[in-house]
Amino acid sequence: MKIAIPLAEGKLAQHFGHCASFAIVDVDMETKKIIKREDIAAPEHQPGLLPPWLAERGAKVIIAGGMGSRAQDLFAQQGIQVIVGAAADTPEGIVNEYLAGTLKSGDNLCDH
Repeated sequence: MKIAIPLAEGKLAQHFGHCASFAIVDVDMETKKIIKREDIAAPEHQPGLLPPWLAERGAKVIIAGGMGSRAQDLFAQQGIQVIVGAAADTPEGIVNEYLAGTLKSGDNLCDH
């Protein structure tokens, strides 16, 4: 399974729509281990572009600090689970918490 993490300075970006890149983390759900991480540059920001763009790259989950409700709906239409309110940490730290069931998500840090 692939998990997408928006990045800012090597850690989770608090607003996914304006990040410069994404970490795409491949995980083995049976062993709960990270297989590999690939950082890819985000396309130029356009409303509605990121959900299908990440779906084309195989993402099944996106973990973000904040995300607008329209973007969440567009991700759902692509079959991508959205987790918001995560704290800024490294992609590996966030994914390991997700795999262990200990990822703390809180308030959506986006108000649109």
